[in-house]
Amino acid sequence: MAQETSAPEKLWRNRNFMLLWFGQGAGTLGPQMAMVALPLLALQVLHAGTFQVSLLTSVGWLPYLLFSLPAGVVADRLDQRKIMIFCDVVRMLLIASVPLVALAGGLSLPYLYAVVGVSGVLTVQFTVAYRSQLPRLVRSSQLVEGNGKLGMCESLAELVGPALAGAFVGLIGSSRTLFANVLTYALSAVTLGMIRVPAAADEGPAAPERVPFGAAMGEGLAFVRREPVLRSLLICTSVSNFFVMATSSIAVTFMLRELSAPPAAVGLVFSLGALGGLLSGALAHRIAARVGTARIIWVSMLAPGPLYFLMPLARPGWGLALYGIGLAALSANAVMFNTASVSYRQLVCPPRLLSRVNAVYLWICYGVIPLGSLFGGALGAALGLPATLWICVAGTWSASLFVVFSPLRGLRDVSAPRPVPAPA
Repeated sequence: MAQETSAPEKLWRNRNFMLLWFGQGAGTLGPQMAMVALPLLALQVLHAGTFQVSLLTSVGWLPYLLFSLPAGVVADRLDQRKIMIFCDVVRMLLIASVPLVALAGGLSLPYLYAVVGVSGVLTVQFTVAYRSQLPRLVRSSQLVEGNGKLGMCESLAELVGPALAGAFVGLIGSSRTLFANVLTYALSAVTLGMIRVPAAADEGPAAPERVPFGAAMGEGLAFVRREPVLRSLLICTSVSNFFVMATSSIAVTFMLRELSAPPAAVGLVFSLGALGGLLSGALAHRIAARVGTARIIWVSMLAPGPLYFLMPLARPGWGLALYGIGLAALSANAVMFNTASVSYRQLVCPPRLLSRVNAVYLWICYGVIPLGSLFGGALGAALGLPATLWICVAGTWSASLFVVFSPLRGLRDVSAPRPVPAPA
């Protein structure tokens, strides 16, 4: 943790934080651009089918299932700033190789899958490292503000990245667009390389006694099983992630082939969707205070649901905006629900268990994402894209039932945590 001082310092004047913020923003923008550029490249250059494009998305998410927990161990034991720079440099080289291989006439779907898979592993490691780096650069009293700014940067990347990718694809083609993607990783690496961690923070506290992995994970799983609300939140988030990812895996193909949307319009639709999350994040605290910190969890899942059905109702031309409105409602729901549910989890979990409970959520809730992507692609190939989209948005809204019919419905605000005895 950065050393406390008597005089308060604005984060805007904290050079290390500003460098981290810029580096994290550039490093997050890259994957958001690739999310649009790579599927368009597969569709336009390699003439991939619906299932093949969804598989590309699934491969990108699979590392969250396989490497999230090991990434936490690596980030805890090594220099996090150097980890981030390493991830940026390798991702930059991987993405740069795609247009070069394409120009040489050797680009194939297996090569794209390999690039996306390895880049996904590095993105997981980068994300874990930057979230662990902040306490070394700011005071404890600034953590909430710092995390808020980093979260806003992620939303802005989601807002700008797809639109930039779509515009570049329309202007210079999907292959050359990846060179702009390379630039974001280069900027991130250079910026993060300028950070100088304070000596006191670099030394850090003595390493805690290591707990066997199986025993530690078992204790976190046992706590979640004992808490009915935490169980409901886990199931709700997992079901929602599954169907949201099934929807996302066919979104580009649906807009391109069913609605005849140009690449730039596809990017703008994704940006409109991210705008909903940005607004929701900015107003989350005020809305939760008015509605109730517990009640907002199930309200945020239930209320926006009818707007999701605008996505399969989208039509060519201006009717494409319906998809963007539905996506904005989905994004607003995700940010509001995540903000409220994570706050609930942080309050009711004892500090000694919080990291392990968070690991349980990351493992399960992110673990279903590649499965949802495969489900969307397989169903799209079997039933067609419009029918699949109807099923997916209905499935997304159905996730709200797990929190509506839970003890949360009888609460307005989150109650004080209950002490949990340490194991003997």
